[in-house]
Amino acid sequence: MRDDSAATAIEFGILALPFFTIIFAIIETAMVFFAGQILDSAVNDSARRIRTREAQTAGETEADYRAAICEGLYGLFDCDDNDKLRIKVSVVTSFTGANPTPPITCNADNTSCAWSLAQSYNPGVASSVVMVEAYYKWATIVSLPWFDLTQLPDGTRLLAAVRVFRNEP
Repeated sequence: MRDDSAATAIEFGILALPFFTIIFAIIETAMVFFAGQILDSAVNDSARRIRTREAQTAGETEADYRAAICEGLYGLFDCDDNDKLRIKVSVVTSFTGANPTPPITCNADNTSCAWSLAQSYNPGVASSVVMVEAYYKWATIVSLPWFDLTQLPDGTRLLAAVRVFRNEP
């Protein structure tokens, strides 16, 4: 009855699951924020090519622009999958007219969602006001009742980056 040689193992067994769950939750939260920053930075860098009219002069296509964004994602994202990454470059009438629309629509009972954002690439001409939108479905791993970063029924979180700017004259 007084033998306590396995007390540490029993205590570890009791505390291991909550401890490692919290550790994985912290790591996943950090990865989601890190991925959001990487996406934002990639959109910012690639939008500069449009803003300076470098993309228009080079005759870039939608595929070229997608490759420019993917280059800034450092292999952290699956750029080849159109179901995960959506990009829209459009000309808007003014800065106040730049209203990003929701990229995903869900059914009434919120059990399935689909992309409603049509991909397009219109970098505009000199002095055009351009809006660049990029959205990515980031897969989450940890899903608990008290900790769940998912936003969509398929277990993903929608990351977004938007830039609005006026092309150089």
